Amino acid sequence: MSAFVDLHCHYLPGIDDGARTREDGLEMLRGLGAVGYARVVATPHIRTAMFDNRRPGLEAAYAAFAERAAGLDGLPATGLGAEHYLDDVFWSLFVEGAHLPYPGGRAALVEMPYDRLPARVEHRLFEMQVRGVRPVIAHPERCSPLYRSTDPLDPLLEVGAVALLDLMSLIGRYGRRPEQAALRMLEEGVYYAACTDAHRPSDVPLVAEAIAKLRELVDAEEVEELLELGPLDILDGTVEP
Repeated sequence: MSAFVDLHCHYLPGIDDGARTREDGLEMLRGLGAVGYARVVATPHIRTAMFDNRRPGLEAAYAAFAERAAGLDGLPATGLGAEHYLDDVFWSLFVEGAHLPYPGGRAALVEMPYDRLPARVEHRLFEMQVRGVRPVIAHPERCSPLYRSTDPLDPLLEVGAVALLDLMSLIGRYGRRPEQAALRMLEEGVYYAACTDAHRPSDVPLVAEAIAKLRELVDAEEVEELLELGPLDILDGTVEP
């Protein structure tokens, strides 16, 4: 039986561009459980001037949702992190200890701008590592500087960051160029883990389609690494270079 672990999902309702209602969030979780997910971590956006969420508010929203979900059948286990947009505000939050890492505190999800790599980003990701938090890069295949080549990503991986595949990229959910980049990076072995980045219940069938596509592209051992073992390594702090 599958025991997938999802490290990037937007089921927490009413706080970003993800689930709008509690019922939507619960439906997403039920659907992902049926697909094979045993654990799904909520990663609401923290992004200046768009989603000005902060850790205390997100923790309160998660606690209220988890209380409502407790005891309901067919739901995977849950957890809370955040998708941090890589800007100066994030860095200030990180230095102050006000960011929201994954459960266990050993890693945190970061999102790059879609049109560029931030200046000196490898230095900040290295500093995260020095401070005991591994950077997990969300959907690098959707960053336009990486459409043609993975080379610009290499310095980030060399300082200890790991790349997280958005499964729906494999089936063209975000356009042809991110799809091509995802296929190339998958072949190159760039990704340490894969996630759903689901935002609404209608994404769940697309996730199932994307997992089927993944099974066509790589062998069963790599599927297990991307969907189960890799995410657990990230949470447990046991990532291997």
